[in-house]
Amino acid sequence: MHATDLIAILNRVVPGATYSSAEAIDQTVLLVPAASLVATALALRDTPELNYSLLAELTAVDYWPRREPRFDVVYHFASIGVPDFPRPGMSATPKRLRVKVAVDGAAPSVPTLSGVYPNANWYEREVYDLFGIIFEGHPDLRRILMPDEWEGHPARKDYPVQVNVPVNSRMPLQVTQEEFVANIEAQRVRTGPRRSGGR
Repeated sequence: MHATDLIAILNRVVPGATYSSAEAIDQTVLLVPAASLVATALALRDTPELNYSLLAELTAVDYWPRREPRFDVVYHFASIGVPDFPRPGMSATPKRLRVKVAVDGAAPSVPTLSGVYPNANWYEREVYDLFGIIFEGHPDLRRILMPDEWEGHPARKDYPVQVNVPVNSRMPLQVTQEEFVANIEAQRVRTGPRRSGGR
């Protein structure tokens, strides 16, 4: 489905929301304001001609330091192309859609979609854990990959432990916290500041 057709349907079903599209070679990309995210997700799922019944993926992108809003939360939806699934009258056309929501870097938050797509629960916990983006209304927003006491969010581009460390198989597998910090500081001194890689 072309972006202009999709936006026309959404404008009819979600009055007051402002949508735009972005260029992509693989699928339609829809830019959605955070305030309209839940209403848009409901419309994508429940409107018969859309029938995006599957949230296939949810992730984030950090554009620091090049852009503000700093983050995009990215949702991949799919209509699986089965007639009358999940309800009678739903579209049988298979299609995919990427939705992007721009999120401020100072206080990053978006509404949760766990009430619309239950599998968003764990995806949102992963994005929270790695990027520090808050999903407002999430029923159990806590870390899912890193230990509870971990400081910071490792997928952010300004996370401090992004250094080039040569492999040394003679080093012990278990080190104390002090040894770990000393090793990182020694690598920073030897390699100098890391240059951004053109991303």
